[in-house]
Amino acid sequence: MKGEAYYCTAGELAGRGKEDIPAPFQLNAHLIYSSPATLAFNSPGAEGFGVKRAGLAVPGSVMLLVAPGCCGRNTSMLSAMRTYQNRFFYLLMDETDIVTGRHLKKIPQAVEEVCRSLEEKPSVVMICITCADALLGTDMERVCRRAQEQTGIPVRPCYMYALTREGRRPPMVHVRQSVYSLLEPRKRNGKAVNLLGFFSPLDDDCELYRLLADAGVRKIREISRCEDYEEYLSMAEANFNLVLNPEARLAAEDFYEKLQIPYIEMARLYQTDKIASQYQALGAAIGVSFDWEEDRRTAEEAAQAFRKAHPDAAFAIGECVNANPFELALALVRLGFPVKEIYGTVVPESFVYLNRLAQLSPDTRVYSNTEPAMLFYDGGEGEINITVGKDAAYYHPECPNVMWNDDCQPFGFAGVRRLFRELEQAWEQRKEKGAGQDWKQSGSQIPEPNHEQGISERLPEQSGKYNGNGRQEGDGVKGGSEL
Repeated sequence: MKGEAYYCTAGELAGRGKEDIPAPFQLNAHLIYSSPATLAFNSPGAEGFGVKRAGLAVPGSVMLLVAPGCCGRNTSMLSAMRTYQNRFFYLLMDETDIVTGRHLKKIPQAVEEVCRSLEEKPSVVMICITCADALLGTDMERVCRRAQEQTGIPVRPCYMYALTREGRRPPMVHVRQSVYSLLEPRKRNGKAVNLLGFFSPLDDDCELYRLLADAGVRKIREISRCEDYEEYLSMAEANFNLVLNPEARLAAEDFYEKLQIPYIEMARLYQTDKIASQYQALGAAIGVSFDWEEDRRTAEEAAQAFRKAHPDAAFAIGECVNANPFELALALVRLGFPVKEIYGTVVPESFVYLNRLAQLSPDTRVYSNTEPAMLFYDGGEGEINITVGKDAAYYHPECPNVMWNDDCQPFGFAGVRRLFRELEQAWEQRKEKGAGQDWKQSGSQIPEPNHEQGISERLPEQSGKYNGNGRQEGDGVKGGSEL
């Protein structure tokens, strides 16, 4: 008998509550189905800003990947990119290494050979290790300290551990801590702010830049926009940090403990009233008043223009997107669009949105990308005619699609405007190419915030309000794209 893809409606999930999430949505309760829809995000070293690209966010850094050949093979694609040429090196593990751990003694020598092979000394050497060392229980912090003592160059670990992705410090959380761990205390600058959370910049037209500048901020730093190592080090002088992705929360805690830099957390949202509430809360936290009404108006006009032009648009929302799929679905439903399907990982934080979705669109179907029953997914009944996300494009190749996973990050009202601009473009392309075409494209996934309610703040009492004021050399070490 033919099987069926498992799903729950938003109403059913809300009825069960966050304490009773069905087993098919729990990654540790079943085998993982690695369909083409999930390959972009199942591995923390896969497409997009996985551990390996993220680990090289520090200007002038290089990476030594310590892994069996199979784990490092997809890195050769990255090292072919101009940005990463001569920045990836390999220490390949054989069967004896995996059994005995002897490769750990080679790492300091490998780091030394990597540095010697380069014309300029790197600012830091990131050591990337895989599940093989997770199973061995390797103390990579200790190994990195030994390598740093031997070379005199900072050495930091980053873990490409798919096994820990459901823990408190999954790979993409830990790597954010690693890339900021080099910062040392500096005199605070009351007119400097860091944006934490992403490894690529916000869109240039994001209103957050202007709002901060209007509040008197003169230095807005993102690690992706730092031109050199000295500018990266200057992030230590910030008056406070804005955390735009919950995966950077522990890194912000490190800033607070080591550098006494407080942080304010904001979520990426697509509900314009919630975006406005966040900016109001941010202004209250730093003692200023923001003028964002025009930004909100243009964002809402873009949404309504698309709604007027395409009143029959019916969505499927994937999780390979620069958004929380449940929050994005709720935003679209509140604008009057039917959202028929969502492909997403249901976690307790998802119920902030699922409970509201259950009131407005209780029949919206929620699928788990990684549930083996998705083998039987048949595309539904043809009621969906536009999709957002790489995974949604895989399930509905006949529909126009917006991947919505570019490196440059949408945020705030500017993100809403761009989303509907790209939806309009996708719809027009459908007219030009004709229905029935295969709309699959390539892309990548970046995990996003789970919190709807504006801002969570942690400011020390004494700070007061913001005042407005590849070559290869040696045994087993390989550079460039060679394996």
